[in-house]
Amino acid sequence: MGRIMTLLAVLAVFAVPAALADDQPTPQAQQNAAQQCKAQLKKMNTTDFRLLWGTNKNGKNAFGNCVALTTQQNQDNVQSAEEQCRAERAKDPTAFATKWGTNANGKNAFGKCVSQTAKAMAQEEQQETLNAAQQCKAERAKDPAAFRANYGTNHNKRNAFARCVAKKKNG
Repeated sequence: MGRIMTLLAVLAVFAVPAALADDQPTPQAQQNAAQQCKAQLKKMNTTDFRLLWGTNKNGKNAFGNCVALTTQQNQDNVQSAEEQCRAERAKDPTAFATKWGTNANGKNAFGKCVSQTAKAMAQEEQQETLNAAQQCKAERAKDPAAFRANYGTNHNKRNAFARCVAKKKNG
């Protein structure tokens, strides 16, 4: 009986990290997010990028925060794309295979659907972020004090730019 309990305990120790590993982002997902963040940094100036993503006093943790949050967002997009593709496939499997399949028998249709749908979602979110940042930048330029008063919520109102972008993205 003691051996069985020990064996079960050992198996449980190995099972927990294996289960948690499924939630970990892949290196490719992190690389894709890093590319998206580099594109944002290039489109915005460094100051605005740091105001948007940075959480420490000087905003120098902005790139890491951007990559971490964008990676999670991209993983959420994949899950959403899987749901959408399953629903589309359930309606008409033949039409689904014809639309998305690229090999002779259309067996790769689901993977193609998920990857292309998730990529489109990520591009749309990227564009929404850049558009919102541009709008906030223009609004801030007109009256910086009113901008901080309107959007800032912390003691020094330095979070105004990030709050503005979030508000404009979410409608």
